[in-house]
Amino acid sequence: MIEADRIISASPKREEEIIDRAIRPKLLADYVGQPSVREQMEIFIKAAKLRDEALDHLLIFGPPGLGKTTLANIVANEMGVNIRTTSGPVLEKAGDLAAMLTNLEPYDVLFIDEIPAYHRQLKKCFIRRWKIISWIL
Repeated sequence: MIEADRIISASPKREEEIIDRAIRPKLLADYVGQPSVREQMEIFIKAAKLRDEALDHLLIFGPPGLGKTTLANIVANEMGVNIRTTSGPVLEKAGDLAAMLTNLEPYDVLFIDEIPAYHRQLKKCFIRRWKIISWIL
């Protein structure tokens, strides 16, 4: 049986993705979360906008399903900038991330989901290079 024939599938259908995007909050005021953290985010965003600067680096972490992706989209929306999204496992080589960085517009938000998977890939890359360097020496 192919995936398209299954009633239950791991991958969302196109209609589900559209509905999901429609019901996700777009503004920080609509985001349900820890009030103190949300207030701090509002201050960070407001200050960056007043200074006409990009928002400082932001690390959002936690288990799946807590709204990290939604929060990243809200930050980009509140700042009035684009969001570029990728996933750690997609970034197979160190150069993959460099390619994404060179294509960013000023103030764009870069959201990398599943960073630990990217870290494992980089670690493998560095270990291979270290073995080659050790062998040459």
